[in-house]
Amino acid sequence: MKYLEEFRDADLAKKLLDEIHNITTQQWALMEVCGGQTHSIIRNGIDQLLPDNIELIHGPGCPVCVTPLEVIDKALAIAARPGVIFCSFGDMLRVPGSGKDLFTVKSEGGDVRIVYSPLDAVKIAQDNPDREVVFFGIGFETTAPANAMAVAQAKQRGLTNFSMLVSHVLVPPAIEAIMSSPNNRVQGFLAAGHVCSVMGYWQYEPLAEKYNVPIVVTGFEPLDILQGIRQTVLQLESGRAEVENAYARATNKAGNQPAQKILEQVFEVTDRKWRGIGEIPMSGWGLSEAYRDFDAAHKFNVTDIHTEESAICRSGEVLQGLIKPNECPAFGKECTPRKPLGATMVSGEGACAAYYQYGRFVSLESVQ
Repeated sequence: MKYLEEFRDADLAKKLLDEIHNITTQQWALMEVCGGQTHSIIRNGIDQLLPDNIELIHGPGCPVCVTPLEVIDKALAIAARPGVIFCSFGDMLRVPGSGKDLFTVKSEGGDVRIVYSPLDAVKIAQDNPDREVVFFGIGFETTAPANAMAVAQAKQRGLTNFSMLVSHVLVPPAIEAIMSSPNNRVQGFLAAGHVCSVMGYWQYEPLAEKYNVPIVVTGFEPLDILQGIRQTVLQLESGRAEVENAYARATNKAGNQPAQKILEQVFEVTDRKWRGIGEIPMSGWGLSEAYRDFDAAHKFNVTDIHTEESAICRSGEVLQGLIKPNECPAFGKECTPRKPLGATMVSGEGACAAYYQYGRFVSLESVQ
């Protein structure tokens, strides 16, 4: 606990908050990119302790939240097939598709298994040569190296019964999409420290220069977030727009070179749909030509599945920072963690789940 408690020190937090109050003279809107940061902010009440003229906008950095509905439906279609063992991290099993979720498929007889590593799925494929084993590979740059390694190992071992349903997305194109939107209100970004620990932060420098926007690499503990806010506000108040690292204990500019090497080997950059946002050009990874035989979407012929999003769920606007979760009319009413309409309510990193879990703007009547 020592290394957690030192980043939750109340006296140091108060000093950082006092400094943020002292240096803030204008209205600023900052976006924390990662859903883990959002939960830390809401859980610790950081947004309520900041000056009134600093607004925190919750960004799209929740991998579960941005996985398109049609990809969930593809997963459901594959998982329901006889002879398939469908493996996934646990946070995907309750994400609603257009009609059901993976837990429902499991209850109906599908062999759906929770794994803790994509390499677990490779081992399952090796132990079950007569079954098709599919791993649900989603996420940002953080989870991508392990998924790439799983595919590389499956190929090395000659496992023709292993495949991966891939829906990886990339942070820099999302920042570009947000900044180029005519509805954009973001003036500074708190970048996700774990993503930068893999990819570094050199990719953000062209974005900071092009859009004249500060980007500060930030961790997840209260002091990390306050320090990131402090450095972002200092830049905005002085008219600077640079990339700074407030998470030096885990991140450097170059990132993890071996991880990047396996990513380049197994994946290729492609256009990718984001749930509630739509297609962002060159914003994701798919399997490269050398590993195309491991693409579950093609192997099981589900590439033609296309699904419309819920008409009353406004999670797309939440993901873009256009509204707060409680501003969606369905929040806490038609949409709750027990009956989620969108992934932002069911995900452990979703902004809607954070607002609901910590009682933010939820009336007693709406949770009965």
